[in-house]
Amino acid sequence: MSNPSPPRSFLPLDSLFENPLFAGGLGLAGLGAAAALGRRWVIKSASLIKQRLLVDLEISKQDESYQWILAWLSIPRPQERGFITSRLTRIHHLSMKTRVQRTADGSVPPVKFHAQSGYGKHIIRYKNAFIQIDREKQSSHNHTTGEPHETVTFTTLYAHRNIFEDIFAEALHLERAAQSGKTVMWASKGIEWIQFGDARRKRPLNSVILDQGIKERIVDDVKDFLGRQQWYVDRGIPYRRGYLLYGPPGSGKSSFIQALAGELDFGVAIINLSERGMQDDKLALLLTKLPRRTILLLEDADAAFMNRRQTDADGYNGATVTFSGLLNALDGVAAGEERIAFLTTNHIDRLDEALIRPGRVDMTVRIGLATRYQAAEMWDRFYGDIDVQSEGRALFLERLEQLRLIPDEEGVWHEGARRQTSTAAIQGLFITNKDNMNGAIEMAEGLIPRIYEPETAQPGALKLPA
Repeated sequence: MSNPSPPRSFLPLDSLFENPLFAGGLGLAGLGAAAALGRRWVIKSASLIKQRLLVDLEISKQDESYQWILAWLSIPRPQERGFITSRLTRIHHLSMKTRVQRTADGSVPPVKFHAQSGYGKHIIRYKNAFIQIDREKQSSHNHTTGEPHETVTFTTLYAHRNIFEDIFAEALHLERAAQSGKTVMWASKGIEWIQFGDARRKRPLNSVILDQGIKERIVDDVKDFLGRQQWYVDRGIPYRRGYLLYGPPGSGKSSFIQALAGELDFGVAIINLSERGMQDDKLALLLTKLPRRTILLLEDADAAFMNRRQTDADGYNGATVTFSGLLNALDGVAAGEERIAFLTTNHIDRLDEALIRPGRVDMTVRIGLATRYQAAEMWDRFYGDIDVQSEGRALFLERLEQLRLIPDEEGVWHEGARRQTSTAAIQGLFITNKDNMNGAIEMAEGLIPRIYEPETAQPGALKLPA
């Protein structure tokens, strides 16, 4: 009996592989091309499916919310249940964020450590949605500061895309809670604004004692300005307001501005015009990029009016802010709006009248040396709880009259040259004698200025009434 012949294949593969042309390489090349085409189709299909099923959200370090998101990621979260879920959402790469809280009593400051997601890919679970977090430090960098660009990318299912809104709302709430009751200080770094240290505890407005009526006048004007934005818009007037505070050092100019910012729940952005490397274009750009709800503080306004091109003691003769550069930054074509600016100077005689034109400086206020009113108010603030009958205050004021630091109640000075002192000096005296008002009276002679140089106006300088 003959053996049955083997079944023939539906596809003549045997004859195909035995074909000399196919075996010579043409067929194998065709199969390779088909495999490559199939692989490309699979990759493209997977990419298309990913685009349809997933959604990405990228946050750059230049965005204001970047630090909020990092703080949100550092929040301790409850341990996930389940072997697979707990291992999937476990972050293995962390970066440290250390905060040192400064204390006023000189004790060892408390230190807080926060471990947040480091660079790389992580998976977290938030409200039953799995989110991949990719924190990446890019190879490119900021040419001004030299810092590398960073991004944080959130990836989740397209169906869960609304979870991003919840994350940002929670991160913003945490940021506002952390800054509640505090004033954020900003400083320039290159052409960018960065937060200067930790936010400071708000300074009460009543802790700054200016001469009678001055504080109330400025505060009322600022609040009126903030409530009249539409009035400016309707009349086509740039929505900005400028103030010039002038007077000797230690009179409370900067302290008042910080207290005003706390009263308004604003931050303070500080620019020192005498700083090395501060140029006209840099100043103009910084003023257009002010953080929201921030008071601009331009210190040493007189620096732009002096010839600072000369080489200083350290051999520096670089570019500085010019007079025209300051004026253009305050109200030029490219000047920003929605701005409250305060300029301070210790040398009013060095300023030019062009500075006080409305739109640049709308209100000019002298913050002078300590008056009788200020000395009395400061005494009550420090010793009012123990000097119930105000006998100590009367003795202190009498002692200041004898030292020719203040006039009497009638405005008459004791015989001899007037030797006014600053509110900073009086506060220092009271701090030295915290609960000892008799000691403050006995040490009042230390308030006499050791160096007294009467101000002399220069020709052509701005002259304002005392």
